[in-house]
Amino acid sequence: MNIGISTSVIQRGKSGVAQYVFSLLRHLLPFAGEHRFTLFVLEKDWSLFDFVEGRMERVKVSERFRGPLRNILWHQCVLPRLVRAHQLDVLHVPSYRRMLLLQPCALVATIHDLAPFHVRKKYDSLRMFYGRVVARRLAQRQHRIIAVSRHTAEDIKLRFEIPEDRLTVVYNGVDHARFCTGSLEEAKAHVIKRRGIRQPFFFYVARLEHPGKSHVNLVEAFNRFKSKSGSGWRLVLAGPDWDGAEVIHAAIRKSAFAAHIQVLGFVPEPELPLWYRAADAFVYPSLFEGFGLPPLEAMACGCAVATSKRGALPEVVGEAAAILDADDPVSLELQLMRLATDATFREQLQISGLSRAMTFDWRRTAAATLEVYAKAVRFRSSEAGSGERQREAAAAPFEHALPMDRGGR
Repeated sequence: MNIGISTSVIQRGKSGVAQYVFSLLRHLLPFAGEHRFTLFVLEKDWSLFDFVEGRMERVKVSERFRGPLRNILWHQCVLPRLVRAHQLDVLHVPSYRRMLLLQPCALVATIHDLAPFHVRKKYDSLRMFYGRVVARRLAQRQHRIIAVSRHTAEDIKLRFEIPEDRLTVVYNGVDHARFCTGSLEEAKAHVIKRRGIRQPFFFYVARLEHPGKSHVNLVEAFNRFKSKSGSGWRLVLAGPDWDGAEVIHAAIRKSAFAAHIQVLGFVPEPELPLWYRAADAFVYPSLFEGFGLPPLEAMACGCAVATSKRGALPEVVGEAAAILDADDPVSLELQLMRLATDATFREQLQISGLSRAMTFDWRRTAAATLEVYAKAVRFRSSEAGSGERQREAAAAPFEHALPMDRGGR
């Protein structure tokens, strides 16, 4: 197959979608001899894809198309011509925000979540309208849609009215070569060198987005925990500033324990496993996730995890994490207290988390994604008739491209 992948939604490599794209491409590289891959890459993102050099073709996209509106117009007006010029069989757009209306080849989109339906003021009014209304119409034009969890698949079916035969659940993976247990001494030495943190600490990886990631509730819970316990534990937040970040920074400045809260900004990929290993507990109080990679990455590195019960997170973590209510600072405080004071509880979470993380692997994700590409091509070629569509519609609801047990594994 001649496969095209749009990469302009990676936001300079500092987003969850970026990690999805990088991880998927790394694990598609072994298939580059069998299939031809063409990546459409914004000029200033070019070096981020040097790892595909010589094995996948890159097509440069002008920086003038980086802004959201111009990038949407590029996808709708320019990309279809490039698809035809490169004679692509299938095009994969790894985000619902840039799905194509025209069908120059078989179209595949990955939908990570439908957060605009679940989190009030997630985006500004224009982007909320796009995510709720325009994206619905575009989704109906795709030949196949990849949902990263069962929860997201059900959401897509309900809110975008997508037939089950065009939905495939392909779980995200964990790169076990990077996210794995390692030397605790090395990890602790790294955080001491980088930030001088010698005390035990809670760790949270998410862009600083308010209200979606619930940082303000976490800061309030941390304040309550510190006041009641007198503990030396720290709170460490990793992630770039995003919409509403100023609210989070203001809450930290107002905290009586501001000196015990550290904001790292974006943490480069090579450093992130060291932070997970050094952390004494990982907390993830997001208000909504269509999957949620950071809790799994933390588990794979041997860190005890407490996570929100929102969206697909319970499906992903199973029974291997402590569950908290992201809306309730009291619930958050209770979990912080238990994590800080109950070493046996932390150890149990570490053991169950390691086992859970092993069930997710990017190699299987890449192989399953290739199968979706092939099905999209066949689906498009048979659209004139109804035979294949009828046969696939008769299958069990939502193909699951990765085997999982009844607990979501």
